[in-house]
Amino acid sequence: MKNNPFLAAAILTLITIGCRPPAATPKDYTKFYSENPKSILIIPVINKSVDVTASDYFLATISKPVAERGFYVYPINLVKRVLEDDGLADANLVHHANPKKLGELFGADAILYIVIDKWTAEYAVLSTSVKVAFQYSLKSGKTGEELWSSQESMNYTPQNSSSGNPLVDLISAAITAGVTKAAPNYIPLAQQANGNAIFRVDQGLPSGPYIPKTK
Repeated sequence: MKNNPFLAAAILTLITIGCRPPAATPKDYTKFYSENPKSILIIPVINKSVDVTASDYFLATISKPVAERGFYVYPINLVKRVLEDDGLADANLVHHANPKKLGELFGADAILYIVIDKWTAEYAVLSTSVKVAFQYSLKSGKTGEELWSSQESMNYTPQNSSSGNPLVDLISAAITAGVTKAAPNYIPLAQQANGNAIFRVDQGLPSGPYIPKTK
């Protein structure tokens, strides 16, 4: 093998391919295509984290990727106001309401339900890990059936560069961890999770009717 680099490269390639995890099974989009939704109503999210601001921050990240996927998205603030006027001020009440009722109320083809499972910054003296996790479920506004679902989680731990001085690096790591704990930046993680859920090939939302046409 030493004298045959091509054979060695071929064997290495086969080993690498064999070690790759199997690709995820493509989702079944039969119900989605049968409904062929054009408009999506994003309702208030259920927040299971201890951060009371998580819902509002998250909602600021979700409309854009859904619209970019080619769907009409109802304005978040308008949706919230209409729901409150209809006696559905609490997110849990909205999630337990009949999807067909919500569809009729707004004239929406589909309703997007989202649950925040995790929105935390875990502090460990010299490092702070920012973690988010979400559940997505799209239901028909006509039948109430689930058309698509996904789960996403993201984790970010700031990395400190080495100065060559162990004491300085230790102090720098502690400061970085403290700053991250005091003001964790969840938005980029939420945006990345939404992008993965919506745009991932064979797993995300199929393109809607209003997706920009590429030349």
